[in-house]
Amino acid sequence: MSYYNISLNSFYNHYLTTYAPKADTRYDMHGKRELRNIYNSIVKLNKDSPLYILDSSKESREFAVGLKENARELRNTIASLGGLDESKMLAKKGAYSSNTDIATASYIGDGSSEGVIPPFELEVTALAANQVNLGTFLPGHEKAKLLPDSYSFDITVNDLSYEFQYNVREGETNRDLQDRLARLITNADIGLTADILADDKGNSSLRLSSASTGLRPGKHYIFHVSDDQTSKQSGTVDYLGLDYVARQPSNAQFLIDGEPRSSSSNQFSIGKLFEITLNGISNAEGETTEIGLKTDLDSFTENVSELIYGYNSFIRAAAEYQDSHPRSSKLIKEMDHISRNYQTDLEKIGFTFEDNGQLTVDDKAFKHSILSDGMRDQFSTIKDFTNSILRKTNQVSLNPMEYVDKTLVAYKNPAGHNFAAPYMTSNYSGMFFNSYC
Repeated sequence: MSYYNISLNSFYNHYLTTYAPKADTRYDMHGKRELRNIYNSIVKLNKDSPLYILDSSKESREFAVGLKENARELRNTIASLGGLDESKMLAKKGAYSSNTDIATASYIGDGSSEGVIPPFELEVTALAANQVNLGTFLPGHEKAKLLPDSYSFDITVNDLSYEFQYNVREGETNRDLQDRLARLITNADIGLTADILADDKGNSSLRLSSASTGLRPGKHYIFHVSDDQTSKQSGTVDYLGLDYVARQPSNAQFLIDGEPRSSSSNQFSIGKLFEITLNGISNAEGETTEIGLKTDLDSFTENVSELIYGYNSFIRAAAEYQDSHPRSSKLIKEMDHISRNYQTDLEKIGFTFEDNGQLTVDDKAFKHSILSDGMRDQFSTIKDFTNSILRKTNQVSLNPMEYVDKTLVAYKNPAGHNFAAPYMTSNYSGMFFNSYC
């Protein structure tokens, strides 16, 4: 059973990262009730679905994965703007920074905080820095002075140690050796990147940089390179100079309302209310940026803009498959039909319907209409539109095979005495295993 799970995960992740790479978010977590509803929907869908022969080509597999993941992304966009519950939909509060050169901010609270959340002043005196080791500059075209043999060296990242082994080849140049080790270290994915620095004299150096910044308590480095106790021949570290720390890692230093604070990263949260990203140092002592909450109108306008951006991204993604998968046009028409149901009301508040099925919104016209016509009616129109999109994304995510080319074989018994059979939705995974197993 464990082998099956590993195989399935590896296979699905291959398609996901190759064709539709999407990062997991907290909105991908589901409760028991939601999973039970999904299960019941699958049972009903399978019970009523006709029998089809599906196109199981590689292109169809790519299309199905991409369609499902793009629907998931649009659903998560809606969820991130306040939640999926109608009472909270598009109600996410927005944060502002008066000086984005110093820092930007986003609100991460759940909206349940009692009372007014006051703004605060942020002054940045130092940004968090990563560690950089800079190797010795060697003539790139000259033959490496390490004798042909098997070599190894150790890199310790925080508390984990990794050994790298390689062979020095006869006649190999310094630049060849540096290039090979740069690929070896970077591809190991241990939180370091390695690249080559070259000067105008033909010399080159191997540079190691940590992905993380700052220092853990009691530590003076993020990574350490040595070959003192390695298993193969030593000499790599000394010859290439890999243990020279050109830049020490350091924490970010800043003041919140005059109180000194520090962080190991340039991105951190404050009071579970704001997520702050530091962008630069205050140019003069006492120069600050004010962080606070936007007005309800500004927050609502920002949420609507994010919704339209997610909607248009979904339409563009579906349109990319129109030539190879004509049935994707069916999905575009369905989305267009949903939006057209609200066209009259949406155009009154600054929306424009494009010929390609996408939408645009004029922020100034939108704010003006909200203020002049009253917010209650406009909230209702936009929320109804958002709910319709949400229902559609749930349908697409539940059964992307609806839009894959297929041939109808037989209808189910119209008398309604049908048994639930895991046919329709199981093809989403089953068609993959036709070529994988």
